[in-house]
Amino acid sequence: MRLDLEEKVAELQEFIGREGDMRDRAPDAWVNPQLPKCSQCGKENSAKPILGSTKKREINWLSQMLGCCTLNQLRYFCKHAQVHRTGAKNRLLYHTYMNLLKQFVPEWFHA
Repeated sequence: MRLDLEEKVAELQEFIGREGDMRDRAPDAWVNPQLPKCSQCGKENSAKPILGSTKKREINWLSQMLGCCTLNQLRYFCKHAQVHRTGAKNRLLYHTYMNLLKQFVPEWFHA
């Protein structure tokens, strides 16, 4: 799969602008992402990434499907991004998205 990074970052900014204050919690759209259509069977919302056997270092953290990550995988990202890594999955997912956005658009956070 290919993702247009600039388009995805713009979508993320727009979503956060619309959503407003999320109180450090990921919205349902992030926790349960809309999955792509399977290229093999054609079934909608079924192409879930297989991350269970993937080494944490090899996860594509730029994916739009971070909600498919386990709690331990999100803790790994937060640990290496120097973000507090305890709490519920929706909190860690929120911090993961915010940290990725901060890396790509730092001026958005210094306004």
